[in-house]
Amino acid sequence: MTTDLNSDLGEGFGVWTLGDDDALLDVVTSANVACGFHAGDPSIMRNTCARAAANGVAIGAQVSYRDLAGFGRRRIELPAGQLADDVTYQIGALDAFARAAGSRVAYVKPHGALYNTAVTDVAQAEGVVAGVRRFAGGLPVLGLPGSALLAAAEAAGLPTVTEAFADRAYTPEGHLVPRTEPDSVLHDAETIAARCVELVRDGTVTAVNGEVLPMRAQSLCVHGDTPGAVHIARAVRDALQSAGVTLAPFTTPGK
Repeated sequence: MTTDLNSDLGEGFGVWTLGDDDALLDVVTSANVACGFHAGDPSIMRNTCARAAANGVAIGAQVSYRDLAGFGRRRIELPAGQLADDVTYQIGALDAFARAAGSRVAYVKPHGALYNTAVTDVAQAEGVVAGVRRFAGGLPVLGLPGSALLAAAEAAGLPTVTEAFADRAYTPEGHLVPRTEPDSVLHDAETIAARCVELVRDGTVTAVNGEVLPMRAQSLCVHGDTPGAVHIARAVRDALQSAGVTLAPFTTPGK
């Protein structure tokens, strides 16, 4: 059994910091790096890429709506063409810093409201995919199993990678419980770690109503901005390795 462990990183801005990126880069195998639209700035992008490259961690562009004030968690209605331009712009900016560090952008994952919107909104999903495809025709897209995003990416000939969330609650439909609802984010490290072993070993996850859902995922996400994120990520890594799971990026880092 092999799986990837990813986390959202580089989410500070200017003098503000969020999460412990250095510690998480010692744990995860892929880094979803903010590209400046919901968080991140040029210096943070450069530093995060350099650290990830030094650790052999795959660098992913975490693209989002242009929403610094709302941390990319507010849905913004954009024409698909404009959204595609924004996605291409963000990937290109991050790739410049990744290549300067001797690596490259190895995949793309939407963030926040854009991620959740692209689960069911075909037009927004196609906008994201068009932006990715314009940048590089073979760039993998990371997303929720069964989402409109992955369907659009597959239809466009892009590689698709399914992911599950270690620390987020699921609806019976297999979607993420909105953060505005109670208990949408899990915090107990042992519970989260056991859940991740279940995801990899059994291909299932338990929804908020107790229903066991099929969930085949090639990558597991631990959020970098969750309180205790480093402790949670280490607990997940230790539990997976104890269960005989090999942790490795789903795509090759570097050029």
